[in-house]
Amino acid sequence: MAYADDIFRAMCRDIIDNGTDTQGEKVRPHWPDGTPAYTLKRFGIVNRYDLRKEFPILTLRRTALKSATDEILWIWQKKSNNIHDLGSHIWDEWADEDGSIGKAYGYQMGVKHVYKEGMFDMVDRVLWDLKNNPYSRRIMTNIYNFQDLHEMNLYPCAYSMTFNCTKDPESGKLVLNAVLNQRSNDVLAANNWNVVQYAVLVHMMAQVSGMIAGELVHVIADAHIYDRHVPLIEELISRTAYPAPKFSLNPDVKNFYDFKPEDVELTDYRYGEQIKNIPIAI
Repeated sequence: MAYADDIFRAMCRDIIDNGTDTQGEKVRPHWPDGTPAYTLKRFGIVNRYDLRKEFPILTLRRTALKSATDEILWIWQKKSNNIHDLGSHIWDEWADEDGSIGKAYGYQMGVKHVYKEGMFDMVDRVLWDLKNNPYSRRIMTNIYNFQDLHEMNLYPCAYSMTFNCTKDPESGKLVLNAVLNQRSNDVLAANNWNVVQYAVLVHMMAQVSGMIAGELVHVIADAHIYDRHVPLIEELISRTAYPAPKFSLNPDVKNFYDFKPEDVELTDYRYGEQIKNIPIAI
Protein backbone atom coordinates (compact mmCIF):
# COMPACT_ATOMS: atom_id res chain seq x y z
CA MET A 1 0.00 0.00 0.00
CA ALA A 2 1.22 3.52 -0.78
CA TYR A 3 2.28 5.47 2.29
CA ALA A 4 0.38 8.49 0.92
CA ASP A 5 -2.85 6.46 1.23
CA ASP A 6 -2.10 5.70 4.89
CA ILE A 7 -1.52 9.38 5.64
CA PHE A 8 -4.63 10.45 3.76
CA ARG A 9 -6.87 7.88 5.48
CA ALA A 10 -5.62 8.79 8.95
CA MET A 11 -6.06 12.51 8.30
CA CYS A 12 -9.60 12.09 6.97
CA ARG A 13 -10.61 9.81 9.83
CA ASP A 14 -9.26 12.33 12.35
CA ILE A 15 -11.11 15.24 10.74
CA ILE A 16 -14.43 13.37 10.58
CA ASP A 17 -14.17 11.89 14.08
CA ASN A 18 -12.55 14.78 15.95
CA GLY A 19 -13.01 17.89 13.83
CA THR A 20 -14.91 21.08 14.62
CA ASP A 21 -18.24 21.37 12.76
CA THR A 22 -18.90 24.86 11.37
CA GLN A 23 -22.58 24.12 10.70
CA GLY A 24 -24.64 27.25 11.40
CA GLU A 25 -21.59 29.49 11.84
CA LYS A 26 -20.65 32.47 9.68
CA VAL A 27 -18.60 31.11 6.76
CA ARG A 28 -17.35 32.72 3.54
CA PRO A 29 -17.52 29.73 1.10
CA HIS A 30 -20.81 28.80 -0.51
CA TRP A 31 -22.10 26.24 -2.97
CA PRO A 32 -23.06 27.22 -6.52
CA ASP A 33 -26.73 27.12 -5.44
CA GLY A 34 -25.99 29.86 -2.88
CA THR A 35 -26.20 27.79 0.31
CA PRO A 36 -23.36 28.07 2.83
CA ALA A 37 -20.57 25.49 2.49
CA TYR A 38 -19.95 24.21 6.00
CA THR A 39 -17.00 22.03 6.98
CA LEU A 40 -15.56 19.63 9.49
CA LYS A 41 -12.12 21.05 10.25
CA ARG A 42 -8.91 20.28 12.11
CA PHE A 43 -6.20 22.74 13.03
CA GLY A 44 -2.50 22.21 12.50
CA ILE A 45 -2.22 19.07 10.38
CA VAL A 46 1.41 18.10 9.66
CA ASN A 47 2.13 15.34 7.14
CA ARG A 48 5.64 14.17 6.20
CA TYR A 49 6.56 12.49 2.91
CA ASP A 50 10.02 11.05 2.28
CA LEU A 51 10.49 11.39 -1.47
CA ARG A 52 13.50 9.04 -1.35
CA LYS A 53 11.20 6.18 -0.40
CA GLU A 54 8.20 6.71 -2.65
CA PHE A 55 6.28 9.30 -4.60
CA PRO A 56 3.29 10.51 -2.50
CA ILE A 57 0.43 10.05 -4.94
CA LEU A 58 -2.88 8.47 -3.89
CA THR A 59 -3.86 5.09 -5.25
CA LEU A 60 -7.32 5.18 -3.64
CA ARG A 61 -8.21 7.28 -6.68
CA ARG A 62 -6.21 8.83 -9.49
CA THR A 63 -4.42 12.14 -9.10
CA ALA A 64 -3.65 13.64 -12.50
CA LEU A 65 0.14 14.00 -12.34
CA LYS A 66 0.67 15.97 -15.54
CA SER A 67 -2.19 18.40 -14.85
CA ALA A 68 -0.86 18.99 -11.32
CA THR A 69 2.59 19.57 -12.79
CA ASP A 70 1.17 21.97 -15.37
CA GLU A 71 -0.34 24.09 -12.59
CA ILE A 72 2.83 24.21 -10.49
CA LEU A 73 4.82 25.25 -13.56
CA TRP A 74 2.16 27.87 -14.33
CA ILE A 75 2.89 29.41 -10.94
CA TRP A 76 6.62 28.78 -10.45
CA GLN A 77 7.98 28.70 -13.99
CA LYS A 78 5.64 30.81 -16.11
CA LYS A 79 4.89 33.05 -13.10
CA SER A 80 1.51 33.65 -14.66
CA ASN A 81 -1.76 34.86 -13.20
CA ASN A 82 -3.76 34.25 -16.38
CA ILE A 83 -5.77 31.09 -16.94
CA HIS A 84 -5.07 31.21 -20.69
CA ASP A 85 -1.53 30.06 -19.82
CA LEU A 86 -2.90 27.05 -17.95
CA GLY A 87 -3.95 23.75 -19.48
CA SER A 88 -6.78 22.96 -17.03
CA HIS A 89 -9.92 24.86 -15.98
CA ILE A 90 -9.47 24.67 -12.21
CA TRP A 91 -9.03 28.45 -11.89
CA ASP A 92 -11.90 29.50 -14.14
CA GLU A 93 -14.21 30.43 -11.23
CA TRP A 94 -11.74 33.07 -10.00
CA ALA A 95 -10.71 34.61 -13.34
CA ASP A 96 -12.02 37.89 -14.75
CA GLU A 97 -13.14 38.45 -18.33
CA ASP A 98 -9.49 38.72 -19.44
CA GLY A 99 -8.50 35.48 -17.71
CA SER A 100 -6.62 37.17 -14.86
CA ILE A 101 -6.84 36.04 -11.23
CA GLY A 102 -5.37 39.34 -10.09
CA LYS A 103 -2.08 39.86 -8.27
CA ALA A 104 -2.06 36.30 -6.96
CA TYR A 105 0.14 33.19 -7.19
CA GLY A 106 2.32 33.44 -10.31
CA TYR A 107 2.16 37.23 -10.29
CA GLN A 108 3.81 37.31 -6.87
CA MET A 109 6.46 34.80 -7.95
CA GLY A 110 7.53 37.10 -10.76
CA VAL A 111 7.98 40.28 -8.71
CA LYS A 112 11.66 41.18 -8.45
CA HIS A 113 13.24 42.20 -5.16
CA VAL A 114 16.54 43.86 -4.29
CA TYR A 115 19.25 41.72 -2.67
CA LYS A 116 22.89 42.58 -2.12
CA GLU A 117 23.72 40.14 -4.93
CA GLY A 118 21.31 41.85 -7.33
CA MET A 119 17.67 41.77 -8.44
CA PHE A 120 15.85 38.42 -8.16
CA ASP A 121 12.29 37.23 -8.16
CA MET A 122 11.51 34.60 -5.52
CA VAL A 123 12.00 31.57 -7.77
CA ASP A 124 15.32 32.75 -9.15
CA ARG A 125 16.50 33.60 -5.65
CA VAL A 126 15.76 30.05 -4.50
CA LEU A 127 17.63 28.62 -7.47
CA TRP A 128 20.57 30.97 -6.85
CA ASP A 129 20.80 30.06 -3.17
CA LEU A 130 20.58 26.32 -3.81
CA LYS A 131 23.57 26.66 -6.14
CA ASN A 132 25.61 29.20 -4.20
CA ASN A 133 24.53 28.98 -0.56
CA PRO A 134 22.74 25.64 0.02
CA TYR A 135 23.10 25.67 3.81
CA SER A 136 21.33 28.99 4.11
CA ARG A 137 18.35 29.01 6.47
CA ARG A 138 16.69 31.75 4.39
CA ILE A 139 15.77 29.85 1.21
CA MET A 140 12.06 30.45 1.02
CA THR A 141 9.15 31.98 -0.87
CA ASN A 142 6.04 33.70 0.47
CA ILE A 143 3.24 34.91 -1.80
CA TYR A 144 0.86 36.08 0.95
CA ASN A 145 1.57 39.72 0.22
CA PHE A 146 -0.75 41.83 2.38
CA GLN A 147 -0.18 44.89 0.21
CA ASP A 148 -1.75 43.12 -2.78
CA LEU A 149 -4.47 41.02 -1.14
CA HIS A 150 -7.19 43.43 -2.21
CA GLU A 151 -6.18 42.83 -5.85
CA MET A 152 -6.22 39.04 -5.61
CA ASN A 153 -9.33 37.19 -6.78
CA LEU A 154 -8.50 34.46 -4.25
CA TYR A 155 -6.11 34.74 -1.32
CA PRO A 156 -3.24 32.22 -1.65
CA CYS A 157 -3.95 28.86 0.02
CA ALA A 158 -0.52 27.24 -0.40
CA TYR A 159 1.44 30.40 0.31
CA SER A 160 4.96 29.56 1.44
CA MET A 161 7.78 27.13 0.70
CA THR A 162 10.89 26.85 2.87
CA PHE A 163 13.79 24.85 1.45
CA ASN A 164 16.47 23.29 3.64
CA CYS A 165 19.47 21.19 2.64
CA THR A 166 20.92 18.25 4.53
CA LYS A 167 23.51 15.67 3.46
CA ASP A 168 23.10 12.02 2.53
CA PRO A 169 25.56 10.11 4.77
CA GLU A 170 26.18 7.36 2.21
CA SER A 171 26.73 9.29 -1.01
CA GLY A 172 27.73 12.62 0.49
CA LYS A 173 25.30 14.37 -1.86
CA LEU A 174 23.14 17.24 -0.70
CA VAL A 175 19.51 16.42 0.05
CA LEU A 176 16.82 19.00 -0.70
CA ASN A 177 13.94 19.14 1.79
CA ALA A 178 11.02 21.53 1.90
CA VAL A 179 8.17 22.71 4.10
CA LEU A 180 4.94 23.66 2.34
CA ASN A 181 2.76 25.98 4.42
CA GLN A 182 -0.92 26.10 3.59
CA ARG A 183 -3.49 28.27 5.37
CA SER A 184 -6.46 26.27 4.07
CA ASN A 185 -6.91 22.91 2.36
CA ASP A 186 -10.01 21.31 0.83
CA VAL A 187 -9.06 17.72 1.64
CA LEU A 188 -11.15 15.94 -0.99
CA ALA A 189 -10.61 18.30 -3.91
CA ALA A 190 -7.08 19.53 -3.33
CA ASN A 191 -5.04 17.74 -0.66
CA ASN A 192 -3.24 15.14 -2.72
CA TRP A 193 -3.18 17.46 -5.73
CA ASN A 194 -1.10 19.92 -3.69
CA VAL A 195 1.12 17.19 -2.23
CA VAL A 196 1.83 15.78 -5.69
CA GLN A 197 2.63 19.09 -7.36
CA TYR A 198 4.97 20.28 -4.60
CA ALA A 199 6.65 16.86 -4.52
CA VAL A 200 7.26 17.32 -8.25
CA LEU A 201 8.63 20.81 -7.56
CA VAL A 202 11.10 19.48 -4.97
CA HIS A 203 12.25 16.80 -7.42
CA MET A 204 12.75 19.43 -10.12
CA MET A 205 14.59 21.87 -7.86
CA ALA A 206 16.79 19.06 -6.58
CA GLN A 207 17.67 17.80 -10.05
CA VAL A 208 18.71 21.18 -11.46
CA SER A 209 20.74 21.86 -8.28
CA GLY A 210 22.57 18.53 -8.34
CA MET A 211 20.83 17.29 -5.21
CA ILE A 212 18.67 14.39 -4.05
CA ALA A 213 14.98 15.04 -3.34
CA GLY A 214 14.40 14.46 0.37
CA GLU A 215 11.44 15.21 2.65
CA LEU A 216 8.34 17.25 1.89
CA VAL A 217 6.61 18.42 5.06
CA HIS A 218 3.05 19.65 4.48
CA VAL A 219 1.74 21.98 7.20
CA ILE A 220 -1.96 22.85 6.99
CA ALA A 221 -3.48 25.42 9.34
CA ASP A 222 -7.10 24.55 8.46
CA ALA A 223 -7.61 21.09 6.93
CA HIS A 224 -11.30 20.65 6.18
CA ILE A 225 -13.86 18.35 4.62
CA TYR A 226 -16.93 20.10 3.23
CA ASP A 227 -20.34 18.87 4.40
CA ARG A 228 -21.26 17.59 0.92
CA HIS A 229 -17.92 15.76 0.69
CA VAL A 230 -18.20 13.67 3.87
CA PRO A 231 -19.97 10.66 2.29
CA LEU A 232 -17.55 10.80 -0.67
CA ILE A 233 -14.58 10.75 1.72
CA GLU A 234 -16.07 7.89 3.76
CA GLU A 235 -16.40 5.80 0.60
CA LEU A 236 -12.96 6.79 -0.65
CA ILE A 237 -11.03 5.80 2.49
CA SER A 238 -12.85 2.46 2.63
CA ARG A 239 -11.28 1.40 -0.67
CA THR A 240 -8.42 -1.00 -1.30
CA ALA A 241 -5.12 0.76 -1.90
CA TYR A 242 -2.30 -0.30 -4.23
CA PRO A 243 1.50 -0.14 -4.05
CA ALA A 244 3.03 3.25 -4.79
CA PRO A 245 4.07 3.80 -8.41
CA LYS A 246 7.60 4.69 -9.42
CA PHE A 247 8.18 8.36 -10.28
CA SER A 248 10.71 9.53 -12.84
CA LEU A 249 11.82 12.93 -14.09
CA ASN A 250 13.49 13.54 -17.43
CA PRO A 251 17.20 13.40 -16.45
CA ASP A 252 18.26 15.53 -19.43
CA VAL A 253 16.67 18.69 -18.03
CA LYS A 254 19.28 20.77 -16.20
CA ASN A 255 17.52 24.14 -16.23
CA PHE A 256 14.33 24.62 -14.21
CA TYR A 257 12.81 26.76 -16.96
CA ASP A 258 13.12 23.92 -19.47
CA PHE A 259 10.79 21.53 -17.60
CA LYS A 260 7.45 20.61 -19.19
CA PRO A 261 4.59 18.47 -17.88
CA GLU A 262 5.73 15.74 -20.27
CA ASP A 263 8.98 15.43 -18.29
CA VAL A 264 7.24 13.65 -15.37
CA GLU A 265 6.26 10.00 -15.56
CA LEU A 266 4.74 7.31 -13.35
CA THR A 267 5.36 3.60 -13.83
CA ASP A 268 2.92 0.95 -12.56
CA TYR A 269 0.36 3.47 -11.31
CA ARG A 270 -2.72 1.51 -10.24
CA TYR A 271 -5.64 3.33 -8.66
CA GLY A 272 -9.31 3.14 -7.73
CA GLU A 273 -12.23 4.60 -9.61
CA GLN A 274 -12.23 8.37 -9.99
CA ILE A 275 -14.82 10.42 -8.09
CA LYS A 276 -16.59 12.46 -10.74
CA ASN A 277 -18.40 15.79 -10.45
CA ILE A 278 -17.08 16.71 -7.01
CA PRO A 279 -19.03 19.77 -5.84
CA ILE A 280 -16.63 22.69 -5.37
CA ALA A 281 -17.30 25.44 -2.85
CA ILE A 282 -16.56 28.97 -4.03
